[in-house]
Amino acid sequence: MDAHAPPADRHDPAPTDWKHDRVRVVPGDQLDGNVPSTPGMDRKAAINFARVGAQKLWAGTVHIHPNAKTGAHHHGPLESVIYVVKGRARMRWGNALEFTAEAGPGDFIYVPPFVPHQEINASASEALECVLCRSDGQAVAVNLDIEPAESPQTVLWIDPTHPHGGV
Repeated sequence: MDAHAPPADRHDPAPTDWKHDRVRVVPGDQLDGNVPSTPGMDRKAAINFARVGAQKLWAGTVHIHPNAKTGAHHHGPLESVIYVVKGRARMRWGNALEFTAEAGPGDFIYVPPFVPHQEINASASEALECVLCRSDGQAVAVNLDIEPAESPQTVLWIDPTHPHGGV
């Protein structure tokens, strides 16, 4: 069997040059900070079209300093997933950022398309470190001028596939 030949059971067109059309490893110390950002947030790209040719996703890191928060924003038609690595994230969302929820290390946050939101570091002493993935190879960040609600409503997540906590 030729190690460079595409698998025989593939149904989609496969690259013939696996050396150049390949898996990419992007070292953590070589992330690109030249990406659209939101005030209060340090965002860096690892995977996108420009860096690796990604067609349908964007991935990178997000750092928010202790007691800091981003401005209100949305990401257009893109879906976003945030994975909390370190610290405590407080998310606010809605037309007046009237809803809130918190996430800690190991938790995932899903942000649907066009939803106005704000990321907040809920800790006064520890940096918030996250991994971010989006559903397109280009980064989109639309900053918004929103007057936030004074007392947001806390929203607890209920798994629709296990609404009573069962596994």
